[in-house]
Amino acid sequence: MAHPDVPANLRLGTRGGALALWQAREAARLIAGAHPGVVIDIQIIHTSGDRSPAAAIAELGGSGVFTREIEQALRGRQIDIAVHSLKDLPTRLADDLTLGAVLERADPRDALVAPPGSRLARLPPRSRVGTSSPRRRAQLLACRPDLVAIDIRGNVPTRIGKLDRGEYDALLLAAAGLYRLGFERRIAEFLEPEVIMPAPGQGAIAIEARAGDAIVLSCVSAVDHEPTRLATAAERACLARLEGGCQLPVGVLATWGGRRMSLAATVTSLDGARIVREHMGANVRTEREAHDAGERLAALLVRQGAGDVLAAIRSPNPSGPGRAKTGG
Repeated sequence: MAHPDVPANLRLGTRGGALALWQAREAARLIAGAHPGVVIDIQIIHTSGDRSPAAAIAELGGSGVFTREIEQALRGRQIDIAVHSLKDLPTRLADDLTLGAVLERADPRDALVAPPGSRLARLPPRSRVGTSSPRRRAQLLACRPDLVAIDIRGNVPTRIGKLDRGEYDALLLAAAGLYRLGFERRIAEFLEPEVIMPAPGQGAIAIEARAGDAIVLSCVSAVDHEPTRLATAAERACLARLEGGCQLPVGVLATWGGRRMSLAATVTSLDGARIVREHMGANVRTEREAHDAGERLAALLVRQGAGDVLAAIRSPNPSGPGRAKTGG
């Protein structure tokens, strides 16, 4: 039996893709391990991002396209908790929702998926590299402007299938997702942050809940991993301070050396022609201190010109600086 202060049943909402279901089952496994007797019912919720797999994410509304409907189900009490890839969650949650837990992070790096022995530095000029991420695309073009970045949608198996059919020469994907789905042997090269800086929260799984639901929050807090929560809080604060989202080319990564946090970030023009890099260290013990560290990192980026890069990207003028080139 569940402890009287723990719900007997938890309804968990998630997207229906293979990676989302892996993450939901992992969260359920950890919660059940912390609270034996709790029955967890996984419910699949289709989001606007899932219903239009061929459309560009920006066309669907940008931030929140993979979370909006799940959050509506949470508010409507059809579910008790929601499991997301943390990098998909908007940096500012509504007041009635909160992060109940952040699970221990997997490898945050991006990876090159290509034929065995391939390396990003050695891909032939004009190689077609598939990515749906403006951040990856921009950083790819910053280090290899002779490559052709091509949009790609679909889940991880679908993308790898397109690579195998010759539609692309290589792919850029999150290493964590490849490992979780058993595709780690397809990784030709791990891309270090100095080459491709990860998205804020990449590799981490978030459990979202209603802000006032004390019993549920107490239940899921047992699986919260504090070092990951603090690191990703700093990353998300940096992105929020830059007024960025998952459709802007901002990379941020916080790592630990003892109790001291090291933070690094990049802001890149969409054509890769300009990249602003910053790094700093901070003593972080609380979420407030993590948030403050992330905001300080953002301020350093702005002083180095990141604000101008982002303003050019947001500009409606298609010929303005920082606009994306179209590969052909």
